[in-house]
Amino acid sequence: MKKIIIFVFLLFNVQAFAQLKLARLFSDHVVLQRQKPIPIWGWAMAKEKISVTMAGQTLKTQTDASGRWQVSLTPLEAGGPYVLSVRAKSGSVEVKDILIGEVWLCSGQSNMEWQVKSANNFKVEKQNAGFPQIRHFFVEHDVQIQPQTDLKSGSWQVCSPETVGDFTAVGFFFARELNQKLNIPIGLLHSSWGGSQVEGWISKEAMLASDELKTYAQTMPQNWEQADEQLERSLKQKTLADATRNPTLDDEKKYMAANYDFSKWFASYALGQWDWKGIWAFRGNGFMAKSIDMPADMAAQNTTLSLAENDNNVEVYLNGKLVSSGAVVGVRKVNLPPNSWQVGTNKLVLKLNQMLNPSWFGVGLKGSENDLYVSSNDQKIPLADNDWKHIPSFAEKHNYNHSSNNVGTTIYNGMIAPLLPFAIRGALWYQGETNAGRAYQYRKTFPLMIQDWRTKWSDEFPFYFVQLSDYGNNQNSNQGSNWAELREAQTMALSLPKTGMAVTIDIGNPADIHPTNKQDVGHRLALNALKITYNQDVIHSSPMYQSVVFDNDKAVLAFSFTGKGLVAKDRYNYAKGFEIAGEDKVFYYAQATIQGNKIIVQHPKGQKPASVRFAWTDSTNEVNIFSSEGLPLCPFRTDNWTGLTEKNKFE
Repeated sequence: MKKIIIFVFLLFNVQAFAQLKLARLFSDHVVLQRQKPIPIWGWAMAKEKISVTMAGQTLKTQTDASGRWQVSLTPLEAGGPYVLSVRAKSGSVEVKDILIGEVWLCSGQSNMEWQVKSANNFKVEKQNAGFPQIRHFFVEHDVQIQPQTDLKSGSWQVCSPETVGDFTAVGFFFARELNQKLNIPIGLLHSSWGGSQVEGWISKEAMLASDELKTYAQTMPQNWEQADEQLERSLKQKTLADATRNPTLDDEKKYMAANYDFSKWFASYALGQWDWKGIWAFRGNGFMAKSIDMPADMAAQNTTLSLAENDNNVEVYLNGKLVSSGAVVGVRKVNLPPNSWQVGTNKLVLKLNQMLNPSWFGVGLKGSENDLYVSSNDQKIPLADNDWKHIPSFAEKHNYNHSSNNVGTTIYNGMIAPLLPFAIRGALWYQGETNAGRAYQYRKTFPLMIQDWRTKWSDEFPFYFVQLSDYGNNQNSNQGSNWAELREAQTMALSLPKTGMAVTIDIGNPADIHPTNKQDVGHRLALNALKITYNQDVIHSSPMYQSVVFDNDKAVLAFSFTGKGLVAKDRYNYAKGFEIAGEDKVFYYAQATIQGNKIIVQHPKGQKPASVRFAWTDSTNEVNIFSSEGLPLCPFRTDNWTGLTEKNKFE
């Protein structure tokens, strides 16, 4: 009897697994690509006959030995709604409210993932979001060591005031303009992940065929256990200077001692998730430490030690003495009596447990830098700086979050491979912030990804991307800029066919890596599509550097895509943002004047120029040069001198 029950159970599960189903992308409200063959696929029992009907077409096929089946509808023009019916002996499936239109894959990191509800003027945008011909499919975050055949979740959402808030903002504003100007349905297939690096989006096959990434692909982990071990060794090398060292609990107890030297620990900014400090994906407990100089008059008073936020258990040690412990919700403030501090140098050590809210945060402090200080009645010492030391607790229980940047190719495997071969018109891309430290290598890895996706789709589809906006410090060319080098690498990708770039240097936020003006970003991407893909008569590109002539102490620069001429948005018509250098490679801020589609830059020292640079900085508030159509001048340099990131490689 027991054997019969087991047999029936196994038979039921085999039949349930083999029941007819479609790939998850084919759900109610889906937008299918017009004017191209439309692949439709799914699974059923092995060698089972399948019948597919839509828009007057009926196709028959049979599943292969693994149970997979696929048909391809002949191209259709924009329209709908249609119903897709799929029938087999193992069941039937029906998909309703299908539109035929233009499908755009939206991908990248957080600025593509940024939702409409967090963009400018959401209240107004929400009220005016009745666009039933715009549909959105969000691909859930997923990393996999091996390519996946289907998505685990997801459905198509029809654009309305109730749903638009969760759409990709850049994608929505792009789609809205196309829908209004082309009057056809637009589908947004949204697969992005905040903080992701480009190497995660490239297939292993493409890496193996690339001189730049071949070695990595040949030695990359084959499973998550190997990936975790590799990450642990890397973090030990970074924080302990020894990849093979295994600290014990007794070793780590010494961290809190008054005479312990923590000066060689990993240094970083006080606040923030450890992932973004270089201690990637670690989940467990950890230690933070800082030396604090205390004046005599302040040491003699009652003081308050404010330690920002960590809602799990935290132990606070001052010169080897435990002065506070326990969990606190909100800002942690420790009241200390007179003479708790030594006059001169003090050692503060925090033992942090992984945060509870939000649990994904891992180890670290969050909140405002204004809540990190030592104060007395009349003095205050700010503690929010880059001199904090960090080290994970390797002796206590810990694990590694399987996230976007642990292993290359894994985002592709989980979030792009399952989309194949869904027909699309093209791709939109907003990424690069995480790759700024490897900007020179991005010259090769970014085009590699574009070509990889086109190969996988067997389609040289249009690919439009967003150049990094301004964020962070305002350096000069004598200091150099990772972000400027990344923007340059993005510009170089325009050498690939059917590519376009939205320049956004004028609409960023130096204090926030996520500028909320996504309307202009979507518009500038739409201009590229309207011109290159849909052959409309529009100026689609920002002015681009074309050539330079050096004449005495001047440089005469020529540009393309200037429209009716360049303009400076300045009451005095000053062209800002230029630097100039002679053969000594020393740069000076320079005066510049506009003459039609040319700009003349003068060396302030009277030297003969050898290079001119424009907006060559992480962030600048001085960009004020536009084409007559209102598109900002693209950052550039006329030289090819060695940059900051030339030797940095993906590992």
